[in-house]
Amino acid sequence: MAVVTPAVVPVVVRINRAFAARTMQQAFIQSARLPIRYPMQHPDPDAVAPDAALIEALALTAIEALPEAFRVAAQAIALRVAEFPADDMLEQFGIEDAFDLTGLYDGVPLTERSVTDQPDRPDAIWLFRRPILDEWAERGNVTLAELVSHVLIHELAHHFGWSDDDIAAIDAWWE
Repeated sequence: MAVVTPAVVPVVVRINRAFAARTMQQAFIQSARLPIRYPMQHPDPDAVAPDAALIEALALTAIEALPEAFRVAAQAIALRVAEFPADDMLEQFGIEDAFDLTGLYDGVPLTERSVTDQPDRPDAIWLFRRPILDEWAERGNVTLAELVSHVLIHELAHHFGWSDDDIAAIDAWWE
């Protein structure tokens, strides 16, 4: 009896790059307009450092502010907040200083998926609290909500198959 191997048919995701660029740019612009709920111009001397729960709450607020198509996709991705990236994450990207990585998309971008793929874990966006807080303090000119929103949207763009160069072309935030 002959063994029949099923044909692997990759799913081709056709993206109108101009439309996607305009829509993602609108998401970046919209994220910068989030209500400023945690201004630090006059911090409370009794305040404590923002914890992981606050970082998560800010990220969830940013997701709710996205246009519907992006919001639905973002809600399907696991959101993880950790103090620092794991050593294997740093090694994977050749990063020596854990403070240099504020967020990470862990998954297979939509543009690289096939119907035959068997995911071994859910897609996740990781936000790293201490590197985010360090960048926030170093910048001094953005709210924590704005920074968390930008990190989240940057990682969400990777979920849609955007490279860092694609993102930088429409978002000069990181320069």
